[in-house]
Amino acid sequence: MKTTSRVIFAAAFVFCVSHAWAQGDSKTEAGNAGSAEHGKQLFIVKAGCYQCHGTVGQGGTGPHLAPKPLAIATLSVIVRKGVRGMPSYSAKVLSDADLADIRAYLLTIPEPPAASSIALLNP
Repeated sequence: MKTTSRVIFAAAFVFCVSHAWAQGDSKTEAGNAGSAEHGKQLFIVKAGCYQCHGTVGQGGTGPHLAPKPLAIATLSVIVRKGVRGMPSYSAKVLSDADLADIRAYLLTIPEPPAASSIALLNP
């Protein structure tokens, strides 16, 4: 019975995350613009996100988060619950405003240059 409950919970969680990711509600996104400068401080100093996700969200032991970060609703679910070894962060540790600021920082990170534009990669 416990296994069945866990499978149902996991399926519901995956559905909610994928649904929120796909939706990307523009009103929610616009209402949570956040401060990129404060978000960078949170990402690098307070929360230490960079340790797993890289200083510019490029990924490392954790997945890449930039240059196209998840929708705020999806990011919030993942940060609050923790997934695949990532610790969970309650609203006491990172508020919703803090998450919006972190996402604002991630939105400022530009796309990397195309491999074809890097001379050393194109002999």
